[in-house]
Amino acid sequence: MVGVLLFVLYLYNATRFDVEKIIYYNPPLTTQFFDRNHKLVANVFAQENRLYVKFNDIPGRVIETLIATEDTGFFEHYGFNVEAIMRALAKDIKAGKKVEGASTITQQLVKMLYLSREKTLQRKIKELFIALKVEQLLTKEQILERYLNQVYLGHGYYGIKTAAQGYFHKPLNKLTLKEIAMIIALPKAPSFYDPTKRYNQNVARANLILKRMYTLGWISRTEYQNAVFQKPTVYNSTLTRNKAPYVVDMALKELKATYPDIKTAGYEVVLSIDLPTQQIARKSLRWGYDRLRQKYDINNTSLNGAMITIDSASGDILSAVGGVDYKQSSFNRVIQSQRSIGSAVKPFVYQIALDLGYNPATKIPDISRTYKIKGDTPTEDKFWKPKNYEKDTLGFITLREALVHSRNLATINLTAAIGLDTVINGLYHFGFDNIPQNMSIVLGSFGITPLKIAQEYTLFSNYGTIVKHRLILSVKNDKKGLQVSYPIKSYDILPDYQAYLMIDILKDVVRKGTGRKARVPNIEVAGKTGTTNNFRDGWWCGFTPDTTTIVWFGNDDNTPLGKNMTGGRVSAPVFSYFYQHYLTIHPERKRTFDIPSRVRVFNVDGHRELFTNISPPPNKSTYVPIY
Repeated sequence: MVGVLLFVLYLYNATRFDVEKIIYYNPPLTTQFFDRNHKLVANVFAQENRLYVKFNDIPGRVIETLIATEDTGFFEHYGFNVEAIMRALAKDIKAGKKVEGASTITQQLVKMLYLSREKTLQRKIKELFIALKVEQLLTKEQILERYLNQVYLGHGYYGIKTAAQGYFHKPLNKLTLKEIAMIIALPKAPSFYDPTKRYNQNVARANLILKRMYTLGWISRTEYQNAVFQKPTVYNSTLTRNKAPYVVDMALKELKATYPDIKTAGYEVVLSIDLPTQQIARKSLRWGYDRLRQKYDINNTSLNGAMITIDSASGDILSAVGGVDYKQSSFNRVIQSQRSIGSAVKPFVYQIALDLGYNPATKIPDISRTYKIKGDTPTEDKFWKPKNYEKDTLGFITLREALVHSRNLATINLTAAIGLDTVINGLYHFGFDNIPQNMSIVLGSFGITPLKIAQEYTLFSNYGTIVKHRLILSVKNDKKGLQVSYPIKSYDILPDYQAYLMIDILKDVVRKGTGRKARVPNIEVAGKTGTTNNFRDGWWCGFTPDTTTIVWFGNDDNTPLGKNMTGGRVSAPVFSYFYQHYLTIHPERKRTFDIPSRVRVFNVDGHRELFTNISPPPNKSTYVPIY
C-alpha cells in the first residue's frame, strides 16, 4: 500500500508543470490572407491548420451537440465521470475486451495536448490528475474553448472553425444542425469519418448524434427529421485554399522580417489585390503563353512570362502573376527575374530631354554612328555600331516620331547631345539603380524586374509622381492586440504638365506605333514596347488613365524567343486581352486621360503639337499658338 501511495504521489507531482500548457493555451495558428474586398486568398500555416475561435463566438448548438456526443454530464463532473467509468467497465468485462471509453471532454483535452495514445495505467492516472487540476483552474467554458480549438477533425483541420470553413466554406454561425453533427462526428475517428472520403459513414454517424440529441430532448422532432434528411455539400478543398500563390509568396517575403511568426501566430493580412482581377490576369498570361506556342510555334520548354497590374495613384498591386503555372515553377518572375528592359526604358530618356527644354516637335538625327570601346590594348579595342530595328535611317525626325517608332539611332544621338552622364543622373533621379556606365543603357541593356518597372512607369501614369508599390494594406492580430495599416508612399518628381507630354507621346505609340496590338476599345491606352537583343525578351509597359500593367515574355534560359518576336507582337496583345476582360468587371475605371491646365498647343508644319513653359516650341518664328 505504501508503495502504491508513493507511486501515485510521484505521478501527481510529475504533473505539476504539465497543466500549464492547458492553462496558458497558445497553439500554433493559421494566418489568413484576404484580398482588398476581404475575400479569402489563402491560409498559411507551418504544420497545423487552425483558425482560433473564442467561446463567445461558438454557437450554442455546437456546444450542445458536442456534449450530447462526448460527455453528457460535462457540467456536473469535476474532470472525470465515475458513473461513465463504471458503465464502460461493465461493458468491457461483458465483451471480454475494451468496447467503450469513458473519457470526459476534459480528459480528452488533456490527452490531445499531453499524453500518448498508449493504454497504460500510468498514463490513465496522470491523465486523471491533470484533468482534476484543469477543472480547478479553468471554467467549463474555458475548457470547451480549448477543446474545440485543439481537436483534430480530419483532412488536416484543427479546431471547429477550421473544419467549418474547410468542409462547408461557412463561418460557424451559418452551419446547419446537420453540418454541426457531421463535424462533431469526426473526433472519434477523423480518417474513417472524413466526409470528403467517406461521406456516407460520416452522415450515418451524424444521424446517430442527432438521434441522441432528440432522445435527450435537446432538439424537437421536427428539427430531428429535417436534419436527418439533409445532404450537405462537402468541399474537398486544399488546406491552404491558395488562389494567388505568387502573390502570397510575395507577401510572406515582405512580412517575414517584421513578423517572424507569420505562419504560426494567426495574423489576418489584407492584401491590395482584387481576386477577380488576379484570376483574369492569370488567364490572360496563360492565353498569351498558349498563343505564342500555337501561333508562332515557340516550343522552348523554358518559355514563361510575368504580369503585374497596379493602381497608378496608390501603387496598390491589383494583380501579380509570376509565371504561367505555379505548380510547374514557383519562381516568381515578377520580383525575382532581372531581365533586360530593351526599348521600354526610352520614355525615361526622352523625358529627361523634355525637362531640359526639348519639345515633342524638336528634330533629332536618326543617323548611324559607330562607337569605339577601348580595350586594354589597341588590338583589344571593339566597335559598337547600333542599328534601328528596320535597318534604315530617316535623317532628322521629331522627338515624338523617334519614340513612337522606337528608333534606336535617334535615341542614341539624343543621348549624345544631352550627355550620357546627364541621362544616367536623370535615371537615378527617377529611381533606377545599378545603371552601367555605357551608351547601351539607353537601349535598355540593363536588367530590371517587372515589379520595379511597374513602379517606375507611375512617373507617367501618375502625372509625375512615382508611387511605391503596395501589396499589404493591413496586418491584424487580435491575440496580440496588433493593428497596423500600411500607408501610400509617393515621390513628386515632375510637374504634371511635363509628365503629360510623355503620356501624349505614348498614346501615339498605341495609336500608330509599335504598340498597336495593345489597343483596347473604348479606353485610352499609352505605353511602350521593349525588345532586347536577338529577341530574348518581349515587354509591354502600358497604362490606362488609372492603372499600369507590365507584361513580359521570354525564355528562362535566356535563349531567343525567335525571329521578329518583339514586345509589340509577344506581350502587347496580352495587355489588350486582359483589359477587355478587366473592364467587364470594373466598368467604373477611368477611360480618358486628363490634360493639365498648363499644357498648351501650337501648330507647326500643319500638325498640332504640345508645349509647356519648360518645353517650348523648337523655333518660335515658325509656330502658331492655338491655345
